[in-house]
Amino acid sequence: MFTEQHSCFKAITSTGTKKGELILADVTAQLKNKNITTDIKVDTNSNLFTTITVDEPAPGLKTIFSFIVPDQRSGKVELQYLHEYAGISTSIGLTANPIVNFSGVVGNNLVSLGSDLSFDTATGNFTKCNAGLSFSKADLIASLLLNDKGDTLSASYYHTVSPLTNTAVGAELTHSFSSNENTLTMGTQHALDPLTTVKARVNNYGKASALIQHEWRPKSLFTISGEVDTRAIEKSAKIGLAVALKP
Repeated sequence: MFTEQHSCFKAITSTGTKKGELILADVTAQLKNKNITTDIKVDTNSNLFTTITVDEPAPGLKTIFSFIVPDQRSGKVELQYLHEYAGISTSIGLTANPIVNFSGVVGNNLVSLGSDLSFDTATGNFTKCNAGLSFSKADLIASLLLNDKGDTLSASYYHTVSPLTNTAVGAELTHSFSSNENTLTMGTQHALDPLTTVKARVNNYGKASALIQHEWRPKSLFTISGEVDTRAIEKSAKIGLAVALKP
């Protein structure tokens, strides 16, 4: 990856990835003028991705316009509004029969209520309809979510036992109305030291997983994880390794 600064552009970044015998590359540029930011990306297939963001044309308001060339159905306009006790985001596709998205949340530091909706004007149906209620304090977070257009109900609880060691416990119960199935997941986490954290969880179907994560330099993480089905021990367990690097 190569990044270069220019007087007219905030940054120009070039990236390349080798996948088998193919080499995939793209060039990204960002242009900023007062409260207007334009992000442009060109990939190997000559697709042009453009996003234009207008920050605060009015107090608390943000406007985002995005499109992909040559995809004529990719155009979209999004409006975001942020208030001290409310946040709203709505978007609409720039097509003859667009999909309209709306999400919003109202509340304060203690209680909040939100929803997430998508409506297909071509079919006249809601493609997404979710709602949620959350309660939070200094040492706990509890939430109730209704997802999948009312088919899935989830209740979760997260409690900080010891802030000094970042020790916490949590649980989530999910019920599917269509299949009448219940899933209970319980988990915990604990900091071995300021840079190393272990986490573990298990559900009522016998699937258990755990990980250990170490921050070996600021914002750079090394993680080892594993998962096993306790009802089928003869099957191979899953082992994962991840490294996240941030400048």
